[in-house]
Amino acid sequence: MKAKVSIIIIILIAVTCVISSCKTMAAITDVGAQVAGALGVIDQNVANAISQSARAIGTAAEEITPEQEYYIGRAVAANILTTYTLYNGNPALTNYLNLICAAITINSPRPDVYNGYRVAILDSTEINAFATSGGHIFVTRGLISAARSEDALAAVIAHEVSHIQLQHSIKAIKSSRITQAILVTGTSAAGAAIGMDVNELTDVFNETVGEIVLTLVNNGYSQSQEFEADDTAMRLLASAGYNPAGLLDMLNALRSVQTSSSGFGKTHPTPERRITNAQRSIGSFSVTDTSSSRQARFTTAAQ
Repeated sequence: MKAKVSIIIIILIAVTCVISSCKTMAAITDVGAQVAGALGVIDQNVANAISQSARAIGTAAEEITPEQEYYIGRAVAANILTTYTLYNGNPALTNYLNLICAAITINSPRPDVYNGYRVAILDSTEINAFATSGGHIFVTRGLISAARSEDALAAVIAHEVSHIQLQHSIKAIKSSRITQAILVTGTSAAGAAIGMDVNELTDVFNETVGEIVLTLVNNGYSQSQEFEADDTAMRLLASAGYNPAGLLDMLNALRSVQTSSSGFGKTHPTPERRITNAQRSIGSFSVTDTSSSRQARFTTAAQ
């Protein structure tokens, strides 16, 4: 019965986390469990397990620092490079992409991240791009070949920058860490692992981070996050002086060459759905189209 009570309390913590501050509620629950144990309201072992659960969930809810974002992202980048090979055959093209990225990020709400943004080219004909929380952006040769203008190419980079600035992968990690805390400590409260301490639970979280982020890269973000990244990308493009319609140009190009079994087609909503979403807000931007002035350098860089 007491074990069931503890599990119910943990579930209440989880529900409360959804509507309030998880860290605050975890601290309150920690203290409350210790008081209840001291007064004999619940068994002391169960009280300790609940406190342990609360502290673990509180730890899971702590803000991830910029340094942690970077090292998580670097680990993900290393995993990407076990599947793909960096393309070093055209340093001028890599530099060109990084100049586009710099123009986008310096005019953005988050102009810098720990150790900076950087773009690298993957030696693959697959049409794809990745971004890690550490500021690493990878674009395949196939995707670059599909672009027809600098503004379209800038739209790809702006989309990936948006994932970084919106912290989509970090938000997923936080959610998974809290879920893992609930699952593991729920077992603990039931009496199966009462001796597990907070450090051991934290190790469980850390061990899953690489797998969680890698899963995001392989399986893609949610549809709502992809649409959010497109909307943010158009704002970033406009702020940097690019035409937000470059995103529509890129999506139209992808529509004719993208398959659903690999690359963007595997991890993103269809170009048609993304175009429909983008068209809802494209009219809110009032910009002068200067893309023709960039066409010559695009042609030179991308040839």
